[in-house]
Formats: sequence, structure tokens, C-alpha cells
Amino acid sequence: MLPVFLLLLAGAILMALRFVQLRRALLRAREGETQFRLLSEHSRDAQFLLDATTFELLYISPAARRVTGLDLPALQEHATLLSADVPARLRRWQDGDTSRLTLVREVELPHGEGQLALEITSTIVERMAGRAWTLVGSVRDVTQAQREESQRALEQKRFASMLSHEFRTPLATIDGAAQRLVATGGGADEATRKRYLKIQAAVDRLLAMIDDYLSPERMAAIGRERAADGVAPSMLLQQAAATVPASHPVQLQLDEDLPARLRCDVAGMALALKILLENAVKFSPAGSPIMLEGRLAPQGGVEFVVQDRGPGVPESEMAQVFDKGYRGMHAAGHPGAGLGLYMARAVVEVHGGSLQLNNREEGGAAFRIWLPLPATGKNLACAEANRDNSLT
Repeated sequence: MLPVFLLLLAGAILMALRFVQLRRALLRAREGETQFRLLSEHSRDAQFLLDATTFELLYISPAARRVTGLDLPALQEHATLLSADVPARLRRWQDGDTSRLTLVREVELPHGEGQLALEITSTIVERMAGRAWTLVGSVRDVTQAQREESQRALEQKRFASMLSHEFRTPLATIDGAAQRLVATGGGADEATRKRYLKIQAAVDRLLAMIDDYLSPERMAAIGRERAADGVAPSMLLQQAAATVPASHPVQLQLDEDLPARLRCDVAGMALALKILLENAVKFSPAGSPIMLEGRLAPQGGVEFVVQDRGPGVPESEMAQVFDKGYRGMHAAGHPGAGLGLYMARAVVEVHGGSLQLNNREEGGAAFRIWLPLPATGKNLACAEANRDNSLT
């Protein structure tokens, strides 16, 4: 009888301990839920849970009503409309394509007398709360941020237009005077006529720089809603190679494993390559080849390399080559303001990459652009998030 009693007592103690453990777990869960609700209810961003099959809003924080001014039925209606792409995202994920696992989208909703700009981040989660697929995410009001960005872009365009006008006016005067000197200077000596032609060449170079950096087309691209944000690396390099004059044959080498698409500011990267190629042409003998190479980098990412057969760069100048306004000893007799390499490096670094210079053992300089890919660096072509308005 005693053993049975002891067994019952032990069982009761174990049940009591188990009850205490379950109660503690329940209290922790309730505490966690309370904390989550406090965070979501007082956050500036709205949080939501959505059934990815029925598009039913399982939860949406009070911030959504404060931000949009809409009641729950209206929010549900908008959620259903904006979820039209979810089945396609699910199919792509199930097929092994994770490019739409997390999606960042910007949408506009009518709001008062204007439009409300929202940034919606959503992620597909498997088997949450007993449901096969759930969409979790947040909604952020970016209306004011977009207005400020638009205002900054407008101010940039105005400033650049003013600079373009202020530069072109005196250059037009100089150009006209130089042309007149050339036309009427038949009696001038050869050295004087060469100076006239140098003035014209300098004016043409400055006007070309204005077209590259301050043209209306470039200004129109600032803040453009859907500017090109990606390009095939092979196409980018082929187009760059086509800009090299016939005086220097181009040897183009493309790694067959280059990614199909690189996310970048296409015009900016084209400009960086153009600067490096022009630099190679300027400082290498006529007729000597220029090598342009695109390949996967051993440490990850991609790299574009421009190599020439010129004199290279003295070791004493290596640390200053990319400084604004710097011109080395070999620059004497070559036109330029010392801004090209500075601008090329600035473009590359904005992309999270690097621009490096080395002298080749066989002679000449090698400029190497390195750009990260999703697994190795900043978000140039992130495989897990797409910042666009496309449905698929």
C-alpha cells in the first residue's frame, strides 16, 4: 500500500511541477504579447499579419488607422488589392526562387486632397499560427520624405541649370572669339595659329564636360521615378569599349560566369568606365592596345579592369591619384582638370565598391573596379528584396 501511495504522491508532485512550468511559460508568453502590442500600438510604422491564401488581415496595428485614416473594412479592401501578387510570389518561392521572399513596395493611396505615399515591406512566412502561409510586414508613411526628396532634386536641377548657363555664356564668347581669330589670322605665324586651335580645343573639352555632368538629360534623371537600376555587365562593358577611339584597339575579355544582371546606376557606372578608358587612351602610345576585362572576383563580387601600355603611375603619386584636382607628372601636355579619377571613384564607392590602381609588371597601369554582389556586400542586387512596384 505504501509503494502505491508514494507513486501517487510522486505523480502529484510531478504534475504540480509541470503545472508551475506551464504557468510560467504562459505568463512569459502573455508578457511577450503585451510587449509586442505596446511596441506595435505606439510605433510610427503599422505592423500587419495577412493570411497569404485568403488575404484576410489577421492583425493590423492601430498605427495603420492613424496613418491612413481608414477603418478596418477599408484597410482589408486595400490589403486584398495589394495582395494580387502573393500567389505568384508563393509559386516562385516553392520553385526555389527567393527573389520575392521579401518585397519592398511603394504605393500611393488617396488621402484628403492629395496622395499618401506608403512603403510596404512584406515577408512570406511558412506555417504560422496554424496557417499554411502568412505574410508579415510593416507599413511606413514616406509622404514627407518623398516631398523632401523631390524638393532636393528640384533644387539640384535648378542649381545645375544655373551652373550650366553661367559656364556656357563665357565659353560661347571665348569660342566665338577663337573662331574669329582662326578665320582672320591667316597672316599669323604658326605658333600663334596653334594657340588659337588650343583655345578652341579647350572650349570644346569644357563644353563636353558640361554635357556629361550638367546636361538637361542628366538633370532629368535626378529623382526620376523609374530610372534604370540594372544592366547586364557584358553589355555595359561592350558599350564602354565602343567609345574608345580607333587609335587604340580594345581587347575585351568577358568571364562567361558574369551575372546576367547587375543592379546599379547605369549612367553612373558607364561614366566611371568612360573616364578610365579615356585616361588609358590619354596616357598610352597611339596604336597600343587597351584591355577591358569583366570577371568574377576571387573574394566574391565582380570586377572590371582597364589596363593600358603607358608609362604607369610613379609610386610617389599612387596615394594622390584619386584626389580632387590632382594632376601627376605625366599629365603635363595633356588637357584635363584632375577631376576624372576623383569622380570615377566617387561613383564606384556610392555603389559600395572600390576603385584601385596598380602598375603592371610589363608596363602600364591597371585600374580595377570592384562591385559587391548580394552575398558579399551592400545591396546592389539583393536576392531577398526588390524595391519596385512590379507584381512579379
